[in-house]
Amino acid sequence: MAHGYPRFPSAGTRLCAVFGQPIRHSASPALHNAAFEAAGLDWAYVACEVEPRFLGEALVGAGRMGFCGLNLTVPHKLEALEWVDVLDESARAWGAVNTVVFEVEVDGEWFPVGLREPDGRPIRSKGYNTDADALIRALKEDLRVEPRSARVLLLGAGGAARSAALRLADEGVLELWLVNRTLSKVEELAAEISNRYPAVTVEVGYPESDVEIILNGTSLGLKSGDPLPLDTDRFPLERADGVYDMIYRPAVTPLLTAAQAAGCQTANGLGMLLYQGAAAWELWTGRPAPLEVMREALGREVYGGPR
Repeated sequence: MAHGYPRFPSAGTRLCAVFGQPIRHSASPALHNAAFEAAGLDWAYVACEVEPRFLGEALVGAGRMGFCGLNLTVPHKLEALEWVDVLDESARAWGAVNTVVFEVEVDGEWFPVGLREPDGRPIRSKGYNTDADALIRALKEDLRVEPRSARVLLLGAGGAARSAALRLADEGVLELWLVNRTLSKVEELAAEISNRYPAVTVEVGYPESDVEIILNGTSLGLKSGDPLPLDTDRFPLERADGVYDMIYRPAVTPLLTAAQAAGCQTANGLGMLLYQGAAAWELWTGRPAPLEVMREALGREVYGGPR
């Protein structure tokens, strides 16, 4: 909680959650519960381990139980495209869902459940993507790199990486190289980018030239003993100005440790988590997010103190 004091839910507490597998690393409960407390809202946010095969049932169940909203993390962001009732333009544009808002129908219009009591009315789930814009902001602020006209090496092709690739192309990167262990996925993504953003040079595989940004959109680094997501024999870290790892716990992944040793600017995914979470919070509550409260809560949760 925002000041370290326990706050217990009541029968009237509104609920939100994050679904993922694994989930115990998540700092989202600290982020959102601090914001709810600061805003004086009787809301609570929990983390739920959900297997991919049960995602559809879990989404329906959360809606039936009156949840106001959800965040989705690995490995659910792509699968959720098929399970939510309606997609916001952000989810359609960036090809993944990381935020769900449950909505209630009132006189033919749909409102967030957090702003209207369901009272037996029809409920639907609406999928959003708040990751993509959050990443661009975090790259600019935390890595001190301007993505526009940059050369970027992106690792991964899952939900977070897919959103990142499309948003970077929309931002106007000069060149984009895509690396993923499943070649078919990355080739499909490269073809989509070429079709939608013909001005962007997109290639599959490691670049011959130097890059401004290496971006890790894989889950490698979450678990102790994970290998690097980058083949440093094929692309040495010294050839990058900056390295951004979407993982935020551990705060310094093996990739970031190696990048720091190579003299790169580095940043983890905490800034991206902050900004995507703030956007989700505003969708659920209809209020401006207490951004500094959320930032401080993340600092305490991940680093043991303010950042």
